[in-house]
Amino acid sequence: MRLANELAKVSQMNPISYRSGSTSLHSLDVRVKFALLVLLSLSIVKVGLLHLAVLICGLVALQVYIGISFTSIVTELRYLFFLLALVFAVRVFSVPGEPLIHYQWFSVSRQGIVAAALVTARMLLVVLLGLTLVITTRPAEIKAAVEWFLKPFSGIPRARIGTMLGLLLRLIPLLTAQIGETMDAQRARAVENRKNPIYRLTWFAIPFLRRSFTAVDRLSMAMEARCYTDDRTGHPLAVTRRDWFVLAAGLAYGTLVLVI
Repeated sequence: MRLANELAKVSQMNPISYRSGSTSLHSLDVRVKFALLVLLSLSIVKVGLLHLAVLICGLVALQVYIGISFTSIVTELRYLFFLLALVFAVRVFSVPGEPLIHYQWFSVSRQGIVAAALVTARMLLVVLLGLTLVITTRPAEIKAAVEWFLKPFSGIPRARIGTMLGLLLRLIPLLTAQIGETMDAQRARAVENRKNPIYRLTWFAIPFLRRSFTAVDRLSMAMEARCYTDDRTGHPLAVTRRDWFVLAAGLAYGTLVLVI
């Protein structure tokens, strides 16, 4: 019960988690969402930079409409932006072409800038698509969809895989909150003033891992106390006419982009 309360509390504070709502995207069948996620992820390989920018702005606006502030999105994805900046720099300096800036070994080409912008925009768009799916879909629905997609494959423990994925989605916000709490505790004890990075990493990793393992252990004991088994009734899935219409529109868009 205590862990469930913590998960519910953390989910409201962390934008990378399900947010309840009554929007059309919330009520869309989760299998259609997965299909659209795959279609859009495949189609972005063919589109240009302007098209990618429009899609990114549309997804950010959609998340803000759902109830996630733009500041929260930027804050939670700050490490991703750092990674994208590294990818951008590597692509800029590694792609040959017409040099715009050249100084000794340092050279930046127009083709390198365009290629770097395309790669980083595609990576960012894929992350935003996955984030939109997580924000608007209950973990129980994702679990049911994974089991439904794995149903044709015999011999695969689809119920166990779905359960593991559902637990992962529920625990990610909790682990993120524990990282923040551990870092706050370090700052309060002036650990970050230590110049030795191994010392700082050690005093961060040990309490974080201990708290994480304790939370997982409590969760496993709670599941055992409730006689949890893989043979249980899953979340009901139903496709409506609106779902078929959205899927058809997504297929038409993906086909048009891939063909053109």
